[in-house]
Amino acid sequence: MTASATTQHRRRARAEAEAQADTGAEGNERLTAITGALLLVLFAIEGVTILQLGGLLYWHYFFGFLLVGPVCVKICATVYRFARYYTREPAYVRKGPPMIVLRVLGPFVVLTSCAVLVTGILLGFAKSETVLGLPMLFLHKGFFIVWAGAMTIHVLAYLWRLPSLVASDLPGARRMHGAATAVGGSALRWSVTLAGLAGGLVFAMLAAHLSSAWR
Repeated sequence: MTASATTQHRRRARAEAEAQADTGAEGNERLTAITGALLLVLFAIEGVTILQLGGLLYWHYFFGFLLVGPVCVKICATVYRFARYYTREPAYVRKGPPMIVLRVLGPFVVLTSCAVLVTGILLGFAKSETVLGLPMLFLHKGFFIVWAGAMTIHVLAYLWRLPSLVASDLPGARRMHGAATAVGGSALRWSVTLAGLAGGLVFAMLAAHLSSAWR
């Protein structure tokens, strides 16, 4: 093999390795989009229950607990991308970071999401507890208001991309749109999403009865 052929072979091998790595970064983005779309639906349902807590308190608890699974999946996927980018993984560096505003907002969204869920869960198990002298219910409402503001910006920034990202990962997308839209690991991404939903569903079925303590 000549030196020129060896160089070309190495370049092809490098290009294939980079393409495979880029597939992982693209797959992470699609997993984040899939769970994000699912969460939008669940948050919308949870928002409806807030409008009439007196009659829909059980369902407020049910969907609140159900959210825990998908939120955990979303946070894990987001933190994974964050870690891979800032450890200078080439594929994630090539993918690029979000806009600076969203990078600053991201940790805030994660923390407030966790705060709303944790205070909501604690309300179910110990509604009279206080933290730093503040009633748990007050904290839950306060964190929700702050979370809603941060989440509104987050959703508006990404909403326009969700349909194409989710649609490109649906079964049959390769046949409909060509191989260019196909990214390996689609079955795994949907399985992880469904596993998170199933975990949240189990939690909701086991704990939603705690709403009765508030009646």
